[in-house]
Amino acid sequence: MTSKYLALDVGGTNIKYGLIDRTGKLLEKNSIKSPHNLNDFIIKIQRVIDHYSKIIRGVAFSIPGRIEHEKNVIHGGGSLPFLNGLSLSNLFRCSVPISIENDGKAAALAELWLGNLKDISNGAAIVLGTGVGGGLILNHQLFYGTHSQAGEISFLLNKNEDISYENLEGSSGSAVKMINKIARKLGLDDLDDGKAVFSEINKNNRDIMPIFEDYCRNIAVLIHNIQGILDLDCYVIGGGISSQVIVTETINKEFDKIRNGLPIIKTTLLRPKISDSKFKNDANLYGALYHWLLEADENMQNKRSIV
Repeated sequence: MTSKYLALDVGGTNIKYGLIDRTGKLLEKNSIKSPHNLNDFIIKIQRVIDHYSKIIRGVAFSIPGRIEHEKNVIHGGGSLPFLNGLSLSNLFRCSVPISIENDGKAAALAELWLGNLKDISNGAAIVLGTGVGGGLILNHQLFYGTHSQAGEISFLLNKNEDISYENLEGSSGSAVKMINKIARKLGLDDLDDGKAVFSEINKNNRDIMPIFEDYCRNIAVLIHNIQGILDLDCYVIGGGISSQVIVTETINKEFDKIRNGLPIIKTTLLRPKISDSKFKNDANLYGALYHWLLEADENMQNKRSIV
């Protein structure tokens, strides 16, 4: 029987979790609302772990923030600042190994393992959600950088005259904020109603299309700037809104406008491929598990070398 694992994708709005086997088959999937304090976080996650405890071989987390892997310590925590400085291994009662990976890096690992970066030498995953997650694949491997913070796209500044959160990419590139802004323009009661918002976007509603197109242009500028530094083969767009075909289509259109608007860009820099993530909003679940498997293999090899 193939081993099963519990994967959890902890986000600022929801915590998604799923039961996945070693081959990458998603057997079950569910979600709960993200808590706003540590006590509720521990209670909710412990219930999920307890539910699956008798049938799993490991627990794999995807979480915002910089991860200190040696101690499973979270630094920052993104939209969940109460996680800063904590080690998840010490928070929960669990009889199987726990691993943690940054959310953007988990998305990249998912695509490297079984998705649209599998046969790519150099690529990136960009995750559009509450903030903007990122993961870099260089020479067929996830790139961590010196301090395990490579790919922290949310912390890029897009203006230099006002150093504020609003001018961080994590704010201007937030899919949640874009949806809120359009919902407000449409007069919706529920500002988080992404389904209603994209219904109007797909109808090409002229009242709101400038907001959506400006958002996609911001992501296109981001990709252009990364491309000028790293020269990647492919960028995959993930996150909840990536299930909408119009998102990647519009990002590609805006990217071409940038290239066509300044001829020297087009004549000097080759165009990378910009495509959807294979796993869409489930990428972090698969990537969290793949990180667990890689970590387990590394630990096993270390034990053998000691013996």
